[in-house]
Amino acid sequence: MTLNKGETRDLYRRRAKRYDLSIQLYRLFGFAMDQYRQDAILALGLAPGDHVVELGCGTGLNFEYVQRIIGPEGKIVAVDLTDAMLDVARCRVARERWTNVEIVQADLAKWQFPAGVSAVYSTFAITLVPEYDAIIERASRALRPGGNLAVLDMKEPECWPAWLVKLAVWLNKPFGVSLDLADRHPWDSIERYLRKTDYREYYFGAIYVCAGRKDA
Repeated sequence: MTLNKGETRDLYRRRAKRYDLSIQLYRLFGFAMDQYRQDAILALGLAPGDHVVELGCGTGLNFEYVQRIIGPEGKIVAVDLTDAMLDVARCRVARERWTNVEIVQADLAKWQFPAGVSAVYSTFAITLVPEYDAIIERASRALRPGGNLAVLDMKEPECWPAWLVKLAVWLNKPFGVSLDLADRHPWDSIERYLRKTDYREYYFGAIYVCAGRKDA
């Protein structure tokens, strides 16, 4: 069963302090999580000074990759539903002495995007939000001409046998994953509202990056 927003928030509250460590455990199964995240950021085509929005930022694992490109003149607006996850993100920002990160606790379905942003991205988050299509549509309108949007997330692999799919879902259940989420296709939304510029799959089709650009 798909979790509602309250259940998702409570789940990630419980996981917040150990989230970064638990993500690293995926390496034991051959997931190159750091590479997937970096590929998603590179798909945005960022430049120094860009203003970027992250949807479902969690503990801020992506901030470092974005900061390397946009520099101190750029800005990250990081939005998440869960207060405990954002507490960890704030500690990360303070530890790294970044002064260009704005952290926002909000329901993505209700949050108002700033206008004219350079890029919007989400990693392993947007599929958990029932209103993902409407969010991507509003994000596309918020982009400046030529701006990019990218999503990194899991999907149901087309070539996997059913038993293996069910096993993968069970292993990811602690992160709110359920079989029902297979019906949510953010990549279709990106193609609907933007010009698709990149699509690639990893880990035998279980993970993808999809990016789109707003026409200039």
